Amino acid sequence: MASLDTVSIGILFGALLVLAGILSSLVALRFGAPLLLVFLIVGMLAGEDGLGGIRFNDVHTAYVVGSVALALILFDGGLRTRFSTFRSVLMPSLTLATVGVLITAALTAPVAHFTLGLGWTESLLVGSVVASTDAAAVFFLIHARGLRLRPRVAATLEIESGTNDPFAIFLTLLLVEMLVHGQQPWDTIALGLVGKGVGGAFIGWLGARAIVLVLNRLALPQGLHAPFVTTGAVVVFGFAEAIHSSGFLAAYVAGLVVGNRPTRAHNTVVVFLDAATWLAQIGMFLLLGLLAWPERLPQRALPALAVALTLMLVARPLAVFICLAPFRFSRREKLFMSWVGLRGAVGVFLASIPLLVDLDDAQLYFDVGFVVVLASLLVQGWTIAWAAHRLHIALPRTDPHPRRVELDLPGQLEQELVGYAVHANNPYLRRRIAPSWAKLMLVVRNERVHTPAEAVDIREGDHVYFLAPPEKAPALDRFFVDMPPPAAPDPRLLGDFFVGGDATLGALAEIYGLTIAPDHRDMTLADHIADELDRAARPNDVLALGPITLVVQKVMNGRAVNIGLQLAEPDPEVETPQRLLARARRRARAVFNRMRGH
Repeated sequence: MASLDTVSIGILFGALLVLAGILSSLVALRFGAPLLLVFLIVGMLAGEDGLGGIRFNDVHTAYVVGSVALALILFDGGLRTRFSTFRSVLMPSLTLATVGVLITAALTAPVAHFTLGLGWTESLLVGSVVASTDAAAVFFLIHARGLRLRPRVAATLEIESGTNDPFAIFLTLLLVEMLVHGQQPWDTIALGLVGKGVGGAFIGWLGARAIVLVLNRLALPQGLHAPFVTTGAVVVFGFAEAIHSSGFLAAYVAGLVVGNRPTRAHNTVVVFLDAATWLAQIGMFLLLGLLAWPERLPQRALPALAVALTLMLVARPLAVFICLAPFRFSRREKLFMSWVGLRGAVGVFLASIPLLVDLDDAQLYFDVGFVVVLASLLVQGWTIAWAAHRLHIALPRTDPHPRRVELDLPGQLEQELVGYAVHANNPYLRRRIAPSWAKLMLVVRNERVHTPAEAVDIREGDHVYFLAPPEKAPALDRFFVDMPPPAAPDPRLLGDFFVGGDATLGALAEIYGLTIAPDHRDMTLADHIADELDRAARPNDVLALGPITLVVQKVMNGRAVNIGLQLAEPDPEVETPQRLLARARRRARAVFNRMRGH
């Protein structure tokens, strides 16, 4: 019975620990603290030297939990990435994720060599452990501080984070294997890298096709679609690792393919994965916090801080500027991406691998990795919003996301019902702005369901349901944000609806059904306005874009940074085809009546 009591108490304390981690996220949201930092601190406080007094040194369990958590995080990241976004920043992102990781590790290694007294291979291992970025922490902080990044910068960081983790993990495992089994020929290393990458990508693609096939062909019981996809992601990861391919790359590719294919219960899967990845991250961070020994960290604090400062101020910036030199990024964008190279979950996770294989000085790697991650979160984590404002990379978010209801329609995968509550300050209600690909189907008013014809017009307090493609449904959010009108609106501006100058012509084309040349789809509105005006933009400049009028609202350094959208209204003086046809019918009828009169 005593053993059963021990198990019960262990379950109780484990559940309370996870609960504390979940509730601590409120602190992060309130103060903008990096979630990883909060969870690590909770884990350390619960550890042997903290208030909880829990003794935990099971590195194997921590590694298993960390592997599953990272697989789910990467799968979820791929699931939310559109192929159009992926293609637009593929080369700079992959360059940062591969060459950038190598440069970062190589530039960090000399500092580790001289401050920690390690050999060159061991020093390169230290650099590899801390070389990858944690964009999940970056984007949480961006959203918590009410910012939105320039689309191209955000996409580059997003794709880099999804692809640099597998490369950093491979590099770390390779160096650990070299330290355990001795040096290997470089051609063997190169072939191994290519083989793991190609194998992982192929298994991810194959596994994703199987997941999509089962989702769309088999009638799974209601509620099991999301658990099936989540479990399938772990299976893809486990199978790839079992045959010595990159399981982490396989998980990311699988998410990318599944997320860009029409599937049943897509939105249910996304919501479920949100919760699953949160719990996985909490569990991983808490276990890694429990693994830390606070009384030993001060002994290696100074060398580890030297490594952290080199990483933040030298290695990451040089890697970014070298890798992005061939691509069209401004100096400010490169500086921002250099500063947001936040170290996080992967760094601490990789630092536990030497402990797992009993490598010499294994605790040293873990302690250095842990201190580097803490320093990065404390210094960079709390200054991301400041850096974004100073470098003009992010604009304030004044549009809280509306609550969206999504309903799958049985029998097809191309459309779904998307519902919103209508408020007084919604752009849709004020100006009847709606994308061409969204068709109004139902209006719920006073607890009664009406067709659009029965409802006649939309009123405040209505609930409207549109038929829209699932992948475009999030774009409808911007039409139903509760956005108060500006204090002094431009009298020539129809709507209180604004976009940043970094929005692309392709993005506007998808929302409003515009016809844009393929080679212009990635052009930003600021560049388009500058090209059309052939001069620096000025406030109140007006430019037509198909049925939309662009009105420049704010200019910075001669570039439009805030643009109002005016939806073209029918001009009573303009002869439309419908008016010409109606006039022709009236004339024909008049001629016929005159002939009858004769």
